[in-house]
Amino acid sequence: MTSAGLDDPHILVVDDDERLRALLQRYLSQNGFRVTSAPGADEARALMKSMAFDLLIVDVMMPGESGLDFTRTVRDQSQMPILMLTAQGDAEHRIAGLEHGADDYLPKPFEPRELVLRCLALLRRAAPPVQPHREILMGKAVFDPARGELRRKGKPVRLTSSEAALLKLFAANAGRPFSRTDLCARLGVSLERSIDVQVTRLRRKIEEDPKLPLYLQTVRGVGYMLVPDRVV
Repeated sequence: MTSAGLDDPHILVVDDDERLRALLQRYLSQNGFRVTSAPGADEARALMKSMAFDLLIVDVMMPGESGLDFTRTVRDQSQMPILMLTAQGDAEHRIAGLEHGADDYLPKPFEPRELVLRCLALLRRAAPPVQPHREILMGKAVFDPARGELRRKGKPVRLTSSEAALLKLFAANAGRPFSRTDLCARLGVSLERSIDVQVTRLRRKIEEDPKLPLYLQTVRGVGYMLVPDRVV
């Protein structure tokens, strides 16, 4: 077993059973996942506004909003893989889970190793295909993620290691907004203010007018997002 790191898949476990949440968090973390948990749908939504997740594990039977209803609302807004857990393992309930947008269904009790394997399978299916070497075009600036190199008007632009890491993360997720909290977690940064400073510096190196950014945009109420002209 290995401990999870910042680059490992991030799973959100939504279950009202505190003991099960703790067990899943410990076991999944030991098997290479980052894990955050929530006792219900409202708490899960609050977490999803400030952090990015790669997979949801949702219990069907929860007080208040059920896992089925929560799954349906998530699916309306996202294609993130969803694995449902429930003590009701008959065909009718499995079909209901799939109809509400779940990608897989695991009845309780289950073998922890099976849960890990199902999570890995869902993440493999959701992973984008491997892309050939590419460059990110942003007006007169071009970023090569593989080399961590930025050019502007054909001339190299020096990036600090932290700026290069941030720009690589944005480039790999073009069009996807990230909160400051999530950026800190993914980059191993302790202060959200440092993210703001790095974004400001990158804008000076990329944008025609850093005060009116076209490419490294601020997403109100969320954080930041890279919107390139194109990827070649």
